[in-house]
Amino acid sequence: MSAAAPIQVKHIDHVTLIVKDVHASRQFYVGLLGMTEVPRPGFDFEGAWFQAGDTLVHLIEVHKASGPAGFPDEMLKKSSRNHHFAFEVDDARAAAVTLKSLGVELVADAKERPDGAVQVFLTDPDGHVVELCTSHAQ
Repeated sequence: MSAAAPIQVKHIDHVTLIVKDVHASRQFYVGLLGMTEVPRPGFDFEGAWFQAGDTLVHLIEVHKASGPAGFPDEMLKKSSRNHHFAFEVDDARAAAVTLKSLGVELVADAKERPDGAVQVFLTDPDGHVVELCTSHAQ
């Protein structure tokens, strides 16, 4: 940490995503990725909160005051080198095998980074690119 910085960030608290269908997103984040749904304040718009380790994923169902859900294809090429967020898993290679066996289309299959970490990329129901990674090669 820099002593000169006026603010000291501790960690990412949550990521917020705008989604078209909370139920479909729940199937992805809870049913496929194993997150836990947690209580959400009584907002006046639909959504859901999921726990991923120490981080929360906040979903907001698209409404008149929200932005659009996902990233339209014409605005974002789906790739491992564009907007995405990552979750650590025990074995990214095994996760890729499981995803493919379930018929999940991958953006990028499991591959090793130059530092030995392994990563695999897929999209959620709204086209958000999600990385699953393992810190060290398995």
